Amino acid sequence: MNILAQLFASPWLGAGGVAFCFIAGNLLLGLFKDRLPRDGGRKFAFNGKLTAGRPRGAGIILILVFLAGCLLFVSRQLEYLLYYLMVLCGMLSGYLDDRSETPWNEYKKGAIDLAVCLITALSFLNFNPDMGSIAIGGWSWQMPPVLFVIVATAGLWVSINATNCSDGVDGLCGTLTCVTLTFIGLWGIETGMDSSMLAAILLMIVSILPYLWRNAEPCQMMMGDAGSRAFGLFIGIAILKTGNMLLYFPLCAVLFLDGFLGIVKVSLARFLKIRIMKNIRTPLHDHFRKNKGWSNGQTVMRFAIVQTVISLVLLLLPR
Repeated sequence: MNILAQLFASPWLGAGGVAFCFIAGNLLLGLFKDRLPRDGGRKFAFNGKLTAGRPRGAGIILILVFLAGCLLFVSRQLEYLLYYLMVLCGMLSGYLDDRSETPWNEYKKGAIDLAVCLITALSFLNFNPDMGSIAIGGWSWQMPPVLFVIVATAGLWVSINATNCSDGVDGLCGTLTCVTLTFIGLWGIETGMDSSMLAAILLMIVSILPYLWRNAEPCQMMMGDAGSRAFGLFIGIAILKTGNMLLYFPLCAVLFLDGFLGIVKVSLARFLKIRIMKNIRTPLHDHFRKNKGWSNGQTVMRFAIVQTVISLVLLLLPR
């Protein structure tokens, strides 16, 4: 039996889950494209006005297809049901913001993210009390439960917001999410990750593919916060399932740098009046498009290549 088939209760379930997510995603994106809210253009983004009028919030379809696939073909254990519920909450908060005429206040979105991340961290600790660790080389440290919840909550919050900030170029967030999850899955296969998590990772990747087909230039629709926030949370959960939270930094390096540097830059300027990276436009994808003259396609491909190389180096290092 091949490795992928072993992730599911039977090879037929695995094949059915992949086929379901891909076919359902394609059909539903086509059927509901014209019912999605329309983008008003991103005021501060490079070439942000060009997105005005596009269907936005396609992430609601992707995530619902993914969750249906997981419920039908993967695990219905309480632990995973809680994760599915939190991903659903992350998607719904993003979609409600996508369809709102006035964008939600960032503090409101941050508070919702924090609540979702805290519940997710507590759920993970309850079902995986021995997996709250960090490790470098041969050194590892099992964190006390309270500290683990604090660090895991913060890590999940960073993952959500960094992934969300990367959603500014057609296909970038979806492509980087697929690349990132692929290498988290490969790491998990080598290290004995829970097969249900590996199966869910596979279905998430397949659920994103129909959207990438439509989101490549010329773009037909936008994922919106409904997709990117849910992607970020799921990536964070997958990292927790590796048993080493520090793996987020190499396996999600490009998503982290692209999205989170902007959050750091703005936060330091707003709260501490410290202005850094004055000559670097954030998110980084806007820096390379505006300051370096990269096309959208070049940005997506080059960012994906960089993440692939970083991840391959990590996988090839001795452990």
